[in-house]
Amino acid sequence: MKQPILIVGFSLLAAVIWSGCKHTQAEDSEKSTFVLSDTMLKNIRIDTAHMVPVMNEVRLSGKVAPNGGKVLKVYPLVSGYVEDIKVQLGDYVQKGQVLAVIHSAEIADYEKQLAQARSDRGVAEKNLKVAQDLYDSRLSTEKDVVNARGEVQKNNAEINRLNDLFKIYRKGKGATYLVTAPISGYIIEKNINNNMEIRTDNSANIFTISELDDVWVMANVFETDIAKIKEGYEADVVTVSYPDEPFHGKIDKINNFLDPATKTMQVRIRIDNKNMLLKPEMFATVYVKYTDHDEKIAVPSAAVIFDNSKNYVLVFKDKFNIAVRQVEVAKTSGDLTYLSSGLQADEKVISKNQLLIYDALKD
Repeated sequence: MKQPILIVGFSLLAAVIWSGCKHTQAEDSEKSTFVLSDTMLKNIRIDTAHMVPVMNEVRLSGKVAPNGGKVLKVYPLVSGYVEDIKVQLGDYVQKGQVLAVIHSAEIADYEKQLAQARSDRGVAEKNLKVAQDLYDSRLSTEKDVVNARGEVQKNNAEINRLNDLFKIYRKGKGATYLVTAPISGYIIEKNINNNMEIRTDNSANIFTISELDDVWVMANVFETDIAKIKEGYEADVVTVSYPDEPFHGKIDKINNFLDPATKTMQVRIRIDNKNMLLKPEMFATVYVKYTDHDEKIAVPSAAVIFDNSKNYVLVFKDKFNIAVRQVEVAKTSGDLTYLSSGLQADEKVISKNQLLIYDALKD
C-alpha cells in the first residue's frame, strides 16, 4: 500500500513544479515582449525607405543682388542746383513720381527762348496778314506772301521744339525741372543732396531704382566645384537674417570665366521675392543640389539614431513588432540619409519620437 501512495505523491509534486515553471516562462515572455501603446502610436511618424538616386550638395557663398533687367539708373538731363528732394533711400516709388526738383539756368534760358519765339510768331502772323492784304490789292507779289507764311511756320516749329524739350525735361514751376521715376520700384541708390550742384558732364547717376519682386543671388564657385555645377540645378539659399527659412530657386546663368581677383566663377540663382524679405547686398549661403548616377536606400535623417559610434533605425511592422536595426550610413544630404546596408526598400522606419522606444528596446 505504501508504494502507490508514494507514486501519487511524486506525480503531484511534478505537476506543481511543471506548473510553476510554465508560469515563470509566461511571465518572462510577457516581460520581453514590447508593445507600443495607442497613445505613443499617435505621436510617432512612420516613413518608408525607398531606393532613390543619390542627391549631392555643393555649398557656395554669395550675396543678393537686384534683378539686372529691372534696375534703372536716373541721370540729370540739365545742369542746375538741387532745390528739393522728395524721396529717400529705401522708399518705394511709383512710375512718374517726382524724385527731386532741380533749379536750372538752362530751363530759364529755354523759357526765354520760348517767350521770344511766341513774340516772333505774333509779329510774323501780322506780317503775313499785311502781305496777304497787299497781294489781294495787287500791291505785292505772291512771293511776299509765301515768305511771310514761312516765317510763321518757322516760329511755330521753334515753339514746338521748346515745348517738346519741356516735356522731356519735365519742366516744373518757373526755371525748374522735375526728376521723375521711370519705373515703379525701390530707391536702392541715392547720390543727391539739397543745394548740390548738378552737372551734365558728370557721368554719375543721381538715383537707382529697382523692382525687388524677384532678385538674383550671385554665388561664387571654386575651380574644384565647377564640373559639378550646371544650369537648371535646384538651389536653396539661406541668409543670416532668415536662417530657418530657406529660399528656393534654380541656377539660370553661369558666367563661364573666372574672376581674376577671387579665382572663382559666378553663377546666378533667380529667387521669387514677392514677400520682399531678401534685400540687395545680403550675404547668402547657397546649397546646390544635383543627383548622382548611383542609387541607394534613403530614409529621413531624423530616423537615424547614433549610439556608441554606430547608426541604428527602428524598423516598424506593427505595434507588436518593432526592431532595432543597425545600418551603415553612406552619406547625409539635407533631410535625407542614404544607407549602404542594413535596410531594404519599402521597409518602414520610425522617424519621430523614436528615442524613447529605442531606449526601451535596448534595455
